[in-house]
Amino acid sequence: MYADELNGLLPSVREAVETAGRILLARFQKANPPDDFPALLAAIEDNDRAVGADLRAALLSLRPGSGWVEDEEAGGALPEGEWWIVDPVEGNVNHIHGGAGWAVSATLVRDGLPVLTVVNIPVQGVTYTAVRHGGAHVNDLRLQVSVKNELRAAIVGTGQARPGEGGQTYAAIGRSVTVMLDKALLVRMAVPATLELIDVASGRMDGFWQFSQVRSGLAAGALLVSEAGGVLTDVQGNPWSFASTSFLAAAPGIHAAVAALAQEIQP
Repeated sequence: MYADELNGLLPSVREAVETAGRILLARFQKANPPDDFPALLAAIEDNDRAVGADLRAALLSLRPGSGWVEDEEAGGALPEGEWWIVDPVEGNVNHIHGGAGWAVSATLVRDGLPVLTVVNIPVQGVTYTAVRHGGAHVNDLRLQVSVKNELRAAIVGTGQARPGEGGQTYAAIGRSVTVMLDKALLVRMAVPATLELIDVASGRMDGFWQFSQVRSGLAAGALLVSEAGGVLTDVQGNPWSFASTSFLAAAPGIHAAVAALAQEIQP
């Protein structure tokens, strides 16, 4: 797929994603936080149903023959061809609790590589976009990762890929936060990963890592960071792909330092 074809597709994807964002924003303004776990799950499902089917129909119609990744929490490599990785309410748990950290994301993957992404953050009124080899943008302004070259001056972060990842992963997350607190300027821990990676792509944050991965949490942010000039690998420093079992995105000036520390504490 050539860059001009992707650029021609981008406005229609953006329209579909922003339409979903407007619906969710109206629901957000009327939301009441749940009082127990069943109510929380019901609210999550209600949000997904409010926009999921229409978003799916719109995106599949734009690329006849493309596939749809059904499980938002799945990881691993995808088959060849074109696939949509979509999270209709990324940060759904934040939405239903009245927090601003949520978005709508849609990423087109071709033969295992993210090639186009749109992330709408309705509360902020902004849309982030990226096309492979075409740069990353926010509301059409070019994004650039930070120029930090010292870890002690850097803002870095991590977070869960999903609930219930297991004790080994949780222990590695905890160790990494402790180590980074001693080496970096500030350490954040938040979900969803996409919004953290948007901050890396925008230069507001300098690095982000995970010791596991969910495709829908990384696909959009990975393309945004790489197109903004960042470095993507796993924590061992190998090139990142959907088959990787860990993830690291950082500004070029601090990537090696973060990777060296992450390697020491991986599960």
